[in-house]
Amino acid sequence: MNSNTYHIFFSKLANPLRIEIVTCLEKREQSVTELVKKLNVEQSKISHALKELKNCNIVKVKQEGRQRIYSLNKTIIPILKLINYHSKSCGNCKRCN
Repeated sequence: MNSNTYHIFFSKLANPLRIEIVTCLEKREQSVTELVKKLNVEQSKISHALKELKNCNIVKVKQEGRQRIYSLNKTIIPILKLINYHSKSCGNCKRCN
């Protein structure tokens, strides 16, 4: 990988709404409708954020009838666990919190 790849990947996660979506999907897969209700954000904003996350392969989508169900790409889960571990190991580090 090169620094440009890192920049693209982390810039996709640098958005507060996208982080909220990732956090929701970390718990379980969900439809856009479920995310709209949970996050209390307009459907168009959720859809746009999901498109950005999907383009970077952070989330994946499957069709179930008329609904699209979103979930985290399985490669993202270890990254999230590593970030959580890092945050806990920092203790009260003001730079990380």
